[in-house]
Amino acid sequence: MINLVTSGLLALIGLALAVGGAWLIAVGGSFYYALAGLAFLFASFLAFSRKPVLLPFYGVFTLASLVWAVWEAGFDWWQLAPRGGLIIVVGLWLMTPVFRKTLVRASQDQDSASENATPVRSFVLEGSIVIAVIVAVYSMMNNPNAIEGTLPTSKVVDNPQYGGSVPNGDWHHYGRTSYGQRYSPLDQINTDNVASLEQAWVYQTGDLKRESDVPETTYQVTPLKIGETLYLCTPHSWAIAIDAKTGQEKWKFDPGIPQNPDRQHQTCRGVTYYKDAATNETGPCTERVFLPTSDARLIALDAATGEICPSFGDEGTVHLETNMPYNPAGYYYSTSPPVAADGKIIIGGAVNDNYSTKSQSGVIRAYDINTGELIWNWDSGNPEQTEPIPDDQTYTANSPNSWSVSSADEALGMIYVPLGNKVPDQLGMNRDENVETYSSSIVALSLETGQVQWVRQTVHHDLWDMDVPAQPALFILHLI
Repeated sequence: MINLVTSGLLALIGLALAVGGAWLIAVGGSFYYALAGLAFLFASFLAFSRKPVLLPFYGVFTLASLVWAVWEAGFDWWQLAPRGGLIIVVGLWLMTPVFRKTLVRASQDQDSASENATPVRSFVLEGSIVIAVIVAVYSMMNNPNAIEGTLPTSKVVDNPQYGGSVPNGDWHHYGRTSYGQRYSPLDQINTDNVASLEQAWVYQTGDLKRESDVPETTYQVTPLKIGETLYLCTPHSWAIAIDAKTGQEKWKFDPGIPQNPDRQHQTCRGVTYYKDAATNETGPCTERVFLPTSDARLIALDAATGEICPSFGDEGTVHLETNMPYNPAGYYYSTSPPVAADGKIIIGGAVNDNYSTKSQSGVIRAYDINTGELIWNWDSGNPEQTEPIPDDQTYTANSPNSWSVSSADEALGMIYVPLGNKVPDQLGMNRDENVETYSSSIVALSLETGQVQWVRQTVHHDLWDMDVPAQPALFILHLI
């Protein structure tokens, strides 16, 4: 029975490789896969016939495949693994005593073979597997794509002067400006005196990792500095305001994040500050801090007091699980600060990688920054419908999501969104044209309507979780 099941599996693999390999040859591709399919089919015949020669034959095939893989891909683990992983797994099965007992020596007939028979061996197969494992380990330790180089130390420009009027000593956005340049014009601290810095103050947030927290509970925040105040968030989505000079706490807001073992990430990368530059009004919530939470909420807080702004959304909160196709707690959350631009607060969200084929949508949504009313939604699974969807509709499940930080240029009227992959990341089937267009890309959307202006994909048909992980940096390039 064992050899029959093994023979059947080998035959299925062989047919798939032979047919696919023939198609590949027809379009001018490699001959290897068709030949590998024939090898698997012959191995299937030997397994069905219970011939011990199967073992050395498969060992020679393994070595030949290894030579081909290294010739084609080099000692690169990520390219060798998909070429040889299945071959090694099958070889390991053929090496097991339970299978080798089913093979019949020339001096035996099939009726005399039994579970008590001494398993046949093949040092050719065993040796080929050992060599393949050695190559695999070496490849894991090798990085053939590494490019050694040095960073230039000379300044290209002293001040880019691009990205809005942020005072020199302030940091108003995740990347200082909405352009994501992360450039500071301050020069009092430099490479000559940085070693002599002394600690001015220490502030303990009090937010510590708990026993029930997920492994990826991390502190990744980039604080904002507005005037004399630092604004930050903690892994459990506390928002805190600190006096920048003294380190004294001005206020703390705890949204009460429930514990959830299904949440893949427990972190907060930053909050978003907003003040309407067109008004000189003062009073509650004229300056706001927007807090994204790990239980899929967006909360508006008074920047001066930390009190909730009740005029925004549902008593100060926008619920990001609205119109989602599924709602398992912990499978959708926001870890990065939203973008405040063009009178809107624009936010994406993170989904759990590789947990399920029924994950939430990667929709990007723009809300009125004062009222929290949904203005537009851009779902990469349904990219043309950007007007707010009806209450009885849902966004596209598993569409590529944006867990990182976006950039915006109000003068051009665009927001630049870094997108990840459709989950599960390593499964390439059932991807439609939209997924293949927007997965692992940077997408420019209209700030006014959410319509796509352009898209630049970084990895085609991404099977390696190669999300665009960082905020795009906008700059002016002067060609000389």
